[in-house]
Amino acid sequence: MQLQHQDNGQQGEFFKLNEDGERVAEISYIWNDEHKIVANHTWVDHSLRGQGAAREMLDSLVNYAREKHLKIIPACSYVDVMFKRDKSLADLRA
Repeated sequence: MQLQHQDNGQQGEFFKLNEDGERVAEISYIWNDEHKIVANHTWVDHSLRGQGAAREMLDSLVNYAREKHLKIIPACSYVDVMFKRDKSLADLRA
């Protein structure tokens, strides 16, 4: 499956497409300001549940934030739980 990233300067997303070009996982964000993004939505198709797809999307977002020196506001319940659970993400919390 192919991981892709789109960002239009106001919002962005990381997503996976299956072999048929259908979206099967995504994590989206909204720019809050030039230094912060709001992680507002995570979705994984039932066919990928339990295979680490949501974490892969989160890791992509985290890597992007670290590369761009951004902080993340975890508005999505999945991202919020993972920020509380995984202390290695503490430096990114806005």
